[in-house]
Amino acid sequence: MNSRTYKERLKKCSSLLEKEGLDALLLARPANMFYLTGDGRLCSFAMITQDGKVALGVPKTDIEDVRELAVFDHIVGFDDEVGMIHSIAHYFKDFGINKGAVGLEYTFLTQSMMGMLTHPHAKPKDISVKDCTHIMSELRLVKDKEEIKLIKGAAAAADSGMKAAVESIKPGMTESNVAARAEYAMRDAGAEEFWRTYVCSGPRTNIAHGLPTNRKIRTGDLVMIDIHPIVNGYSADTCRTVCAGKPGEEQQKAYDIYLEAQQETIKKVRSGANIGDLEETLHAVIRDAGHGEHIFGPPIHGVGIEFEEAPLPPGHAFFHGEKEASPLEANVVLAVGNCGLYTGKFGVRVEDTVVVGKEGPEVLTSFRRKI
Repeated sequence: MNSRTYKERLKKCSSLLEKEGLDALLLARPANMFYLTGDGRLCSFAMITQDGKVALGVPKTDIEDVRELAVFDHIVGFDDEVGMIHSIAHYFKDFGINKGAVGLEYTFLTQSMMGMLTHPHAKPKDISVKDCTHIMSELRLVKDKEEIKLIKGAAAAADSGMKAAVESIKPGMTESNVAARAEYAMRDAGAEEFWRTYVCSGPRTNIAHGLPTNRKIRTGDLVMIDIHPIVNGYSADTCRTVCAGKPGEEQQKAYDIYLEAQQETIKKVRSGANIGDLEETLHAVIRDAGHGEHIFGPPIHGVGIEFEEAPLPPGHAFFHGEKEASPLEANVVLAVGNCGLYTGKFGVRVEDTVVVGKEGPEVLTSFRRKI
């Protein structure tokens, strides 16, 4: 990203802060800091003022690294949590913010982190705090051309990881072995990191998000693989369910039903669509096939810097502290197929990263959809 991109983002952020009656944001979530400054890391903070000034606080060991990556007006290094608290206080003083309101990320901060950022030695007593989760979600919701390009890079890495994982599967391998193949291939394809890798097999495919274990895969087992590489700060999300051998009739039928549901939903992805309606499309196909009792979880979520972000279906949005999603705009990126069809004996799921277009979807993850 160039400096102009960050200036435009900060300008939009300033407008939202004025609208919401906030004098500043005090951010600690790496993804949000990354979006507005070009760098986001744990044990750090970013203060963004209503007039668009950016002040960073980072461990003193990281200052030179951050200077190379971030766009900012001020930066300070600290030794420990006490130093962090004092750094926040200095910025409030330097910016002349001694009353009003500051936005904090309620859905990210633990109670102890909240206590640090609102400590009497950090925040002036006449400044109130408000949740800014929805502000950052609104800023990050619609992707620009460069972001779409970066997500496509992550999707390519996801396809490489999925190919390596699926082609490695054979009886006697462990779920952890399969995860290792995927993760190595994703790094080899350009991923610097990845969100948690899920691999489960046999009866464990009935788990919504099955972490890999040392369970050995058996002939006839279904294997569910869900991967989320990060390339240049942006993510993709894809899941496939395959069989270690020839699938049984019941397995094949359940898979075909879920794939039909996912594909019918993707067809309806376009500007102006309602995410709740898309969720209902997917669930309706499964219900109509007689598996209404085997549905679990929201099937759609946003993708971007994080592999799961806004927009979210209504119930899921409430859980994550997000506002109910508006009709989709072009260049919002979704994962379609999150959570699946769980029969009790096994589960099936297919998930892809999809860009919302004005006239229809652009599917970014392309590894074959075949059990």
